[in-house]
Amino acid sequence: MKGIHLIFTLTLGFCFFGQTDRKYTPAGMLSLGGRTTVSLFNDHENEMTGTGVGGQFRLRFSDAVNTDWFFDYITSDILNYAHRTDYHIGWSVLFYPINQLDYFRQEGEFKPKFRPYILAGHCFDYSKIEAKDGFSPLDGPMSAERWSSAVQAGLGTHLELSPRFDISLTGQYMIHLGNHIETDYDFTTGMLSFNEHKGASLAGHLLVTLSLNYKIAKLWGFTRR
Repeated sequence: MKGIHLIFTLTLGFCFFGQTDRKYTPAGMLSLGGRTTVSLFNDHENEMTGTGVGGQFRLRFSDAVNTDWFFDYITSDILNYAHRTDYHIGWSVLFYPINQLDYFRQEGEFKPKFRPYILAGHCFDYSKIEAKDGFSPLDGPMSAERWSSAVQAGLGTHLELSPRFDISLTGQYMIHLGNHIETDYDFTTGMLSFNEHKGASLAGHLLVTLSLNYKIAKLWGFTRR
């Protein structure tokens, strides 16, 4: 009986991972990845280009629809008198207009390819702006912070280098929905102040993200004949 159980287990494993004549749908695929982000055209006056790092996981629901769940840590300078830190945590839906089915194939049969997509999503973010050394406000707090939410949309593409590994490049515009912090600096007097404006603000920035992703597990939708 033990021998029969062993043969059955090996056969089952071969069916899931070793067969090349069975097609695997991409639905249910879970990926993990790391990412780096550049923030351009920032909404804050005199803010310079921001850079950051983060992580993400993807969960795919069909041939045409994937999802990204991400975290970003981004820092930037406001000229030489203040420093800004942003934390983003959110999700995006990825739609593939060119529907190419994913198959697990033998390594020799796989050809690297681009897979373009359209994305849209939502995130929650925390921002903090701090005065740099030597530019402390004469009165008032040394920093200002806010919590808000944002929506984002853009375009991107995967460069699939193997059946399980891809490099992805995304460009998206993020619009913040919430209070807005302004840093006012008088170059004549050297006075620095932080001001928070209540109410909705549609200020935003362009994010360019490069990520490395690896498919680690298939949660459902194993085969399609």
